[in-house]
Amino acid sequence: SRENKILCKPVIVSRGFVSVRESEELMSQARNTAFETLERCHSRNIYDWGTIKSRIRDDVSRLMYEKTKRSPMVLPIIMEI
Repeated sequence: SRENKILCKPVIVSRGFVSVRESEELMSQARNTAFETLERCHSRNIYDWGTIKSRIRDDVSRLMYEKTKRSPMVLPIIMEI
């Protein structure tokens, strides 16, 4: 947290929306979308967790709706080390 670095790619957990085993490509796209959002926030010097979570939620929700025409509940959790 002192160096403002992203240490690893996001982890996506699905409960009751789609089966992860059956939708590996969709989960991979969601993980990449979340990571790209994190990188975009980092490059724009946005470090407010509320803003980051909101942007991740919006971007991942948009992707899921485009791919499935369903709106899941997206709960971003950021862990600080």
